Amino acid sequence: MKITFKLYASLTDYLPADARRGNQMPLDVSADAPIARIIEPFGMPPKLVHLVLVNGVFVPPAERASRTLAEGDTLAIWPPIAGG
Repeated sequence: MKITFKLYASLTDYLPADARRGNQMPLDVSADAPIARIIEPFGMPPKLVHLVLVNGVFVPPAERASRTLAEGDTLAIWPPIAGG
């Protein structure tokens, strides 16, 4: 099934080069693949996978190993961001 995969801020470096400018890419995933398995091949350090959203709704860390997606969903990930 197809989803949209988005990475923000410094995480865009983990996308393929041709997807970095728009910070997103279409992704074909298995219907039974949980979020943790979807993001694993991108090699992001777990401490950088801070804010995970599915269709704009926060997914707590405890749910990422079991939560699956549906056709057309958008999975977006933000690193921890500090400001002041």
